[in-house]
Amino acid sequence: MQRTLIAVLGTLAFMAIVAATATIAAPPEPQVVKLTVKKFEYSPRVVTVKKGVPVVIEITSLDRLHGFKLPAFNVRADVNPGEVARVTFTPNEAGEFDFLCDIFCGDGHEDVTGTLVVKD
Repeated sequence: MQRTLIAVLGTLAFMAIVAATATIAAPPEPQVVKLTVKKFEYSPRVVTVKKGVPVVIEITSLDRLHGFKLPAFNVRADVNPGEVARVTFTPNEAGEFDFLCDIFCGDGHEDVTGTLVVKD
């Protein structure tokens, strides 16, 4: 009787561990987006990502100091020429969100904008 009880308890414990580990999924790999900025544009101007998937935006300036600001997700970076600025975040809502250069770079600065599209 005691052996049967130990065998049953062991089997139940094993099944509980298998069930618990089967429901734990690995976090999604981040989506890496390469973005360039120069007077007076970001390229690409539209970036599409998935809701809930971590995003790493790698930004390179082709000419001078620029800024990168994505207010909806509280993301900001200085983008120095010759360096790669990286910002990491996880978009938690779907929609279209503006990003912009927030360091004045001359006449036309207001055109240094883009759109982040977050899909469900």
